[in-house]
Amino acid sequence: MLCASMFGKTGRAEPALSELDRPIPFASPHAAAELMPSAADAWGGPRTGSDATLSDRVVKYEIDASLDPKAHTVSGRERLTWRNRSQRSVHSVYMHLYLNAFEGPGSTFAAEQRLKGLNFRSDVTIKDGDWGHIELKRVLQGSAPVPFSFVQPDGGPPTDHTVVRFELPTAVEPGGSTELEISFFDQLPRVVARTGWFGNYHLVGQWFPKIAVLELPGERGASEPRWNAHEFHLHSEFYADWGEYDVRLTVPRGFQVAAAGEEQGAPVEAAGKVTHHFVQGDIHDFVWMATDDFAPPLERTYHGAGSPPVTVKVFYPPEYAASAEPAMQATLDSLRWFSDTLGPYPYRTSTCIIPPYNAGESGGMEYQTFFTTLGFSKADPATADGVLLDFVTIHEFGHGYFYGLLASNEFEEPLLDEGLNEYWDLRMMRARRQSIHLTSPFLKRIGYDPTAEVFAFERGRGANDPHPVDPIGQNSWDRLSSRTYGQVYSRTCTLMHDLEARLGAAQMERGFRAYYAKWHFRHPSVADFRESLIEATGERATIEEVFRSNVYGVQGIDDRVESIKSVEELPEPGTRFENGKWQELTQEAVDEQIEARRKAWKQAHPDAKYGGPFPFRTTVTVRRDGGPVPQLLRVRFEDGSIATERWDDAQLWRRFSFVKPVRAESAQLDPKREILLDSNKLNDGLTVEPDSSASRRWSADIAALIEGLFALVGML
Repeated sequence: MLCASMFGKTGRAEPALSELDRPIPFASPHAAAELMPSAADAWGGPRTGSDATLSDRVVKYEIDASLDPKAHTVSGRERLTWRNRSQRSVHSVYMHLYLNAFEGPGSTFAAEQRLKGLNFRSDVTIKDGDWGHIELKRVLQGSAPVPFSFVQPDGGPPTDHTVVRFELPTAVEPGGSTELEISFFDQLPRVVARTGWFGNYHLVGQWFPKIAVLELPGERGASEPRWNAHEFHLHSEFYADWGEYDVRLTVPRGFQVAAAGEEQGAPVEAAGKVTHHFVQGDIHDFVWMATDDFAPPLERTYHGAGSPPVTVKVFYPPEYAASAEPAMQATLDSLRWFSDTLGPYPYRTSTCIIPPYNAGESGGMEYQTFFTTLGFSKADPATADGVLLDFVTIHEFGHGYFYGLLASNEFEEPLLDEGLNEYWDLRMMRARRQSIHLTSPFLKRIGYDPTAEVFAFERGRGANDPHPVDPIGQNSWDRLSSRTYGQVYSRTCTLMHDLEARLGAAQMERGFRAYYAKWHFRHPSVADFRESLIEATGERATIEEVFRSNVYGVQGIDDRVESIKSVEELPEPGTRFENGKWQELTQEAVDEQIEARRKAWKQAHPDAKYGGPFPFRTTVTVRRDGGPVPQLLRVRFEDGSIATERWDDAQLWRRFSFVKPVRAESAQLDPKREILLDSNKLNDGLTVEPDSSASRRWSADIAALIEGLFALVGML
């Protein structure tokens, strides 16, 4: 939160500021899924493919950095060139200093962990000597020193230092640019969350001062220029301008270095140290890894239509050698899948890192042209570990599209990355005919090896909450718990699965391709994604209803078969008015009539196994707890015949009646299991006669699912 003194308020009346000179505000600290689509020319308009650069480059970083692997420090010099896209004079800019999330218990990251009871993945404890921070040594604009002060745009504790304000000696005029010279020093933390060291392994992410995004009117719901500069929250990730990176990394001789982008020529050695030079345009982040105890990396080349030749590397420690080749194959397969289903991969490199033992918290993380996966000593594709390695590799590569090329705002709209990516990853695994193995090595040895279909497994990771409390369109920090944040993955993915079941796979693919084609190398919002789906499919009413109820709003879903009765319609005793007078049919006469008709029917149908002279009336009552979804009711009869009815309205209950010559056996809602957001699939069906097989089967499945969840939870 900005304090009053930062605006120069001293109690005296301030002179009026012109419209072009007044301070530019922050995005709301509670900004979440955007309702209003962006303007057609947002972020410079759609990229045509004939532009001089792939993205509209707003920033350039030229960085020289040197690693001390014993002290786990990085000394850096950064030249930042930033262009003011707005029509306002910019007198101050805001920078992210993400490493300060790990400086101590006073950061927003640590406070949310400590005070709100939230947890980050495996929750590695920071011990004495494990803290990390980033220190600004000197900031110059030209030759003029730049004063700076820490701010908390989201109202976090005043001890949070993850956002800093630079007061520029010379304003940046509309359309103009400025250069800032920044000297900085990193103390890397022990690997506790995405970045840091373990032994001589260093995964250096979010390590340099990075400028916040100045959004303009018509971009992601902005009505005036605003700084999107959120603090580093426990569950938030990142958002940055497109730009160019020119980075030189100096490490001791004998260290391997992997980084985002393309290495320029051979490394240069001097005085026992080696400098590697990496350059990459049209990305919005830069990460690197250095270690002296990995095996030589695997290297392959991917060739695909519309892409340049892509050099694919997998860096791995010797203890996880068994994971290297599967990770390479999953990366190559992902390049093909995402290129074919969304758009060609545009870069010349893709680098995969398998972290060493005890540094797993740097695994399962994405950056552009660079990602980290997990390592296993054995990686049999027919085991839980092997499938998990495949899944995490696919998932982290996939982020290169949804977080990387689409550059969504992971602070405010995490569903656009985590949720949509999860959905597209599982579609890839489904296309590969992969299932989730739920067993342990011990259970497999004794012959117990249950599997789950990938979307059914995802549903069990949190999408089936009967009483969800946070819309999936909520931002990453205004959440009841870490569990409800996790539903950004599972519930978004499952919602997209269910929407695909309603629209059809071809329509869904058309919508996602249209979204990617229009918004890659820009910064789309949830509203932009929604409108892309609508424009590509023509299904406005359906898509708007789905977004209203489960993206912007939050509705549980639980439809059930309340009862099924199948009764033979027999003659009944009583009086009736016939031929001008009242006549009585006694019970005895009714019984004689029934017996006679049964006997005659049996003689006429001696081989019949089902049916009789009297029809059966089957009545099925269905009930709804939660939001409405289109349902199919299927009723099966004892002769094998089937009757179906649609339940498409918003009524809380319906009663369906069927008259058939045979008795019913069962009634089932959602017989194809297309509505996975339904919180309780066990109550979707009933039999006329009690049947315990479902409960026995689901008990076994649930036991296996729990075991699988322990293996997967928190790894991504």
